[in-house]
Amino acid sequence: MTECANGSHRRKEQRERTDGPRSPNGAARRNPATGGWRAPRRKTPLSGILNIDKPPGMTSHDVVDAVRRMAGQRKVGHAGTLDPMATGVLLLCLGQATRLAEYLMAGRKRYRAVIVLGAETDTYDAEGRVLRSGGRTDFGREEIEAALRTFVGRIEQVPPLYSAIKRDGRPLYKLARQGRAVQPEPRPVEIDEIVLLAWEEPELTVEVTCSPGTYIRSLAHDLGRRLGSSAYLGALVRLRSGRFRLEDAVSLERLEEAFRHGQENRYLLPPDTALLDYPALIVGERDARHIRHGRPVAKTYPRGAKHPLKDGMPARAYGPNGDFIAVMIYDAAADLWRPKKVFKS
Repeated sequence: MTECANGSHRRKEQRERTDGPRSPNGAARRNPATGGWRAPRRKTPLSGILNIDKPPGMTSHDVVDAVRRMAGQRKVGHAGTLDPMATGVLLLCLGQATRLAEYLMAGRKRYRAVIVLGAETDTYDAEGRVLRSGGRTDFGREEIEAALRTFVGRIEQVPPLYSAIKRDGRPLYKLARQGRAVQPEPRPVEIDEIVLLAWEEPELTVEVTCSPGTYIRSLAHDLGRRLGSSAYLGALVRLRSGRFRLEDAVSLERLEEAFRHGQENRYLLPPDTALLDYPALIVGERDARHIRHGRPVAKTYPRGAKHPLKDGMPARAYGPNGDFIAVMIYDAAADLWRPKKVFKS
């Protein structure tokens, strides 16, 4: 690559950071994260989890930038992306809670999706360029339900080319915008349930419960092919991520008002909320000291654990004062609990 091309590429990346990401046709999306009230730099960073109701038109990183502006701190990250078109539950981690993002991302997901039959786009959703249209749409409800049932269970799914999955360290969507011919590799995913809520030609509405890493865009695309037609994702709402529900999510507007008035704790959940599906290990002062220094402690049965304990089983550890101090992992060979992530009091 020539120096001129390198400079052009850097300018493009700078435009994306400033103006937000671009759709496949090259049009810049509005980036609401750059405006609005900005908090002064916080001396002591907040730690916790936010359940955000993501609005349409923002990338997940836009939401992170907006919360950084409101919170007055840089240490903010998201636990599982949503496409700009999608809305609903987006979990953000602040401060020490960023170390727990992997546990939030591991939760099952539930979506409500609108799938449009009869056309196909390069991104598999409504924001993409139409590749073909005029496909069959006059299906009976029974035909659609039968096709949907074939996707339930453990399946191999090919992600969309326009996705954040990386190939040789670069996101596939960037390679696609450059016209690079890249074929995403199929990946195993699990779909627990697909419920057909409505069918009014050419649109069907479904609710899908699935494993993390499942692309509903790919499900829409594959459904069209399974029916002998074509399809794309018309709308998507994430209803749940793990134990976090859309009914409990906060809008960015309401969250900004809370930060303005010092009431952010109304929505900021403790870091250990990410681990409430795991059993709790209550330790005394001596063991708490060992854990804080990264040392293992003797086996004890955590509250809520199933017997027998299994190797690699995680638990959340609390000191005698009820302070969350660590994520612990059970080592069956040594019959010990080992600290995996230790947190400051």
